[in-house]
Amino acid sequence: MNYEIRSTFNIDAPKSVTIKGRTPGHPAVPQQDLQYIFRQSTLSDLFTWYLLGERSLYLTGPTGCGKSSVIIEVAARLNIPLWNVVAHSRLETPELIGGYRLNAGGGMDFVHGPLIIAMKEGGWFLIDEIDLLDPSTAAGLNGIAEGRPITIPETGEVVTAHPDFRFIATANSNGAGDATGLYQGILRQNLAFLDRFYMIEVGYPDQDIEKKILTEVAPSVGSDIRDRMVAIANEIRALFVKGETEVTLSTRTLTRWARITAFQGRAAASQGMSNGETLTKAFDRALGFRAEPDTRTALHAVLQRHFGDRRSP
Repeated sequence: MNYEIRSTFNIDAPKSVTIKGRTPGHPAVPQQDLQYIFRQSTLSDLFTWYLLGERSLYLTGPTGCGKSSVIIEVAARLNIPLWNVVAHSRLETPELIGGYRLNAGGGMDFVHGPLIIAMKEGGWFLIDEIDLLDPSTAAGLNGIAEGRPITIPETGEVVTAHPDFRFIATANSNGAGDATGLYQGILRQNLAFLDRFYMIEVGYPDQDIEKKILTEVAPSVGSDIRDRMVAIANEIRALFVKGETEVTLSTRTLTRWARITAFQGRAAASQGMSNGETLTKAFDRALGFRAEPDTRTALHAVLQRHFGDRRSP
């Protein structure tokens, strides 16, 4: 089934341009976020990977920039089944492939894991934070990343990947480790494993896109306030990159801040709270309480410089 790119993704494209998807109805297709705004450059990269028929994809970029969400939203609109797992240092291949489980009769049945199900169903398998995975475990996925059959040791079953199966990974690093020291637990991955991926670098959306996002998620917050929120986000990100803060204001956190501000705005006004107090209270619940006390004080100073004591949002 083909989908018109322009109407499906709400981007500027000729009406004649379409992309292949699946027929609706599979239970593993994620639900769409109707307020999601696609970035044309990232979408173009994704479509190139998809149309080339590459088996595996690796998206790298800073925390909260939208690496996983763009995969989820593309799968939702093309009706592609998606199985999603979050990696960690203790994750082992059998957890992805499957294992024996006790059945109702007291016996043991082998139950396929999410990776094998995705291979059989021809869906997308998304593993988030793959650079937290032990490199030896990741290396065990080399054949799968290339689309080769896998033999399940416990049963001897040989699983051949469906032609539409795709293996997708996201990470804060490009697999070479974290030279910045900004992300804890990141491990340098095996070069042979990384060599199997089509790589896409994802950054934070530009200011115009983030302003659009805030308009969608918090329309009751004034445009001047939203513009200042975006400016603050970029300033805090710059401090984070320079190592001057241990927290950053991702797009995910930015939208949370705007939502909380919108929710609290009317109540705050009725209680006589100033706009600056309302914004700071919402900011702390979105990000500030994750920061060390000295950092929080510095972040509050950034807010004060941008907002001062303005009227209620």
